[in-house]
Amino acid sequence: MIQALFSPLRIGAFELSHRMVMAPLTRMRASQPGNVPHALNVEYYRQRASQGGLIVTEGAQISPSGQGMPATPGIHSQAQIEGWRGVTQAVHDKGGLIFLQLWHVGRVSHSSLHGGERPVAPSAIAAPGHAFTATFERAPFETPRALETAEIASVVADYAQAARNAQQAGFDGVEIHGANGYLLEQFLQSRSNRRTDAYGGSIENRSRIVLEVAAAVSDVFGADRVGIRLSPFGVANGSGEEEPLPLYRDLIEQLALQNLAYLHLVEPRASGAGQADVDHQNVPFASELFRPHWPNALIAAGNYTPSTAAAAIETGRADAVAFGRLFIANPDLPERTRQGSVLNPYDRATFYGGGAEGYIDYPALGASAYRARGTPARPTSV
Repeated sequence: MIQALFSPLRIGAFELSHRMVMAPLTRMRASQPGNVPHALNVEYYRQRASQGGLIVTEGAQISPSGQGMPATPGIHSQAQIEGWRGVTQAVHDKGGLIFLQLWHVGRVSHSSLHGGERPVAPSAIAAPGHAFTATFERAPFETPRALETAEIASVVADYAQAARNAQQAGFDGVEIHGANGYLLEQFLQSRSNRRTDAYGGSIENRSRIVLEVAAAVSDVFGADRVGIRLSPFGVANGSGEEEPLPLYRDLIEQLALQNLAYLHLVEPRASGAGQADVDHQNVPFASELFRPHWPNALIAAGNYTPSTAAAAIETGRADAVAFGRLFIANPDLPERTRQGSVLNPYDRATFYGGGAEGYIDYPALGASAYRARGTPARPTSV
């Protein structure tokens, strides 16, 4: 059954040799000042590239106001473009494909990251929970400033410019981050969007900015090099639509008319996985529910193992599966899966911030034993 993961797949302009996608993963290791990708990031992505395989990078803020955590890379300065160019070259040298995830966090931020200015959002409603400050400390989320109607066009323009910058940096395409409680999802969902203008109220209005961003980014790259990530049933960062099916069914059907390369859906069982190990039970498969409404490639993500991913592909629920934590710990995850080799366990304590430890020191097949850090967890079998 695992062989379903290793059949070729057409995604937009590209032919993949296998269906194990590296998911976008925030790691908070960009160089300072400037949030610039550097040699450490180049090595991290180089290790995880494979012939004909697709990597979707960690989110890169499209503008300074889009940043939500310290040491996350951007795609709005020339230095950042040059830093990312090293990453794309390393992936291409190994025959891989790489899309940049375009990110604006909206209210999921802290004023210390913005020179004391409040984060922006659709409405002046604070997210529940705690933000990362500029010094990696935690503080309650602040009440954001609601964007003026006239400002929204400039946000859309920032997405388009970020796509141009990604093109200049050598990326094969881009993924629009519309999931996990960040800015675009804040506009989509009624609990975070109380606007009364053309961007609030009805499903059509709340979806407007997402469709405008998708069109603007597609005008830069071509729709066949653009994907979008959504989490219809997610609860991360204070998100969660009371009745998600009508909203997301309509949005996905409208996005399908734009003929984007792929739709990337986060399964509800994985909501909150960035903060803790979760596996929510008795929840639907987003990929199964929305598959009938999406004609192009569909990538599913969230607590998949190689065997359950292969099953999803065999049933037609998904065309490819994105892996996060398994790719962190296993730089050669597709080859390990192909061979049926044991998988390195991941170390959650090193997910965010830091240096090489827990980032580029996970061994590939044939390398020395898993690095010592106390008593390592037992490797798991494919």
